[in-house]
Amino acid sequence: MPEASSTHLVLIPSYNPGPKVEETVRAARAQWSPVWVVVDGSTDGSAERLQAMAAEDPGLNVICLPENRGKGAAVLEGVTRAAAQGYTHALTMDSDGQHPADLIPRFMAVSQADPAAMVLGKPVFDADAPALRVNGRKVSNGWANLETLWMGVGDSLYGFRVYPIAPLKAIMGRSRWMRRFDFDPEAVVRLCWAGVKPVNVDAPVRYFRADEGGVSHFKYLRDNVLLTWMHTRLFLGFLVRLPLLLLRRLG
Repeated sequence: MPEASSTHLVLIPSYNPGPKVEETVRAARAQWSPVWVVVDGSTDGSAERLQAMAAEDPGLNVICLPENRGKGAAVLEGVTRAAAQGYTHALTMDSDGQHPADLIPRFMAVSQADPAAMVLGKPVFDADAPALRVNGRKVSNGWANLETLWMGVGDSLYGFRVYPIAPLKAIMGRSRWMRRFDFDPEAVVRLCWAGVKPVNVDAPVRYFRADEGGVSHFKYLRDNVLLTWMHTRLFLGFLVRLPLLLLRRLG
């Protein structure tokens, strides 16, 4: 097992993840220590299975929330506790096996070389990726790049990324939003507004079919309405910040 880091941890928010979660956590632990899982009110028995794993592994910490609060809320809980223990950076990844655990050391190394930046995964899709999901994200990416004056956000939705904890906590503490599916794109835009530079690293993503153990909580209508409302708010915020963003870009 890898030696434990005192600054960077892997943070996995998890809600009813299906059978892939233990495999995901084992793969992450093979690459990094520590790994924290925030169980977001799961009702599928995964909390108990993960706690049993943690009882045998000092490099694994499982935090169980009493009810489902949303991905962003789970990440905020994790980074708040991590900051209290002195950690400065968190690599977030999904619990369902879609993200490449073998790239954790590379992403952490990029972050350690440029700790003020956020390291964003830029997804490389396989041939089986749903076209609706692949093409739909282009809309969100277009808005995110406009709202940041093209600071270099390679992908606004891919949740495999390394955040500097202090600015993320500060931004979330000032906002009532960013608690559910809107967390990933809004965090990127607001961190750019705060002057946190994005660094993009290619990373594969895989969508598992149901017969392969894949679980998706994405609801097309509900979540696209949420994203539309989010980008409406962000665009209004962008207009207010436009003079400052222009000065920063020109400077």
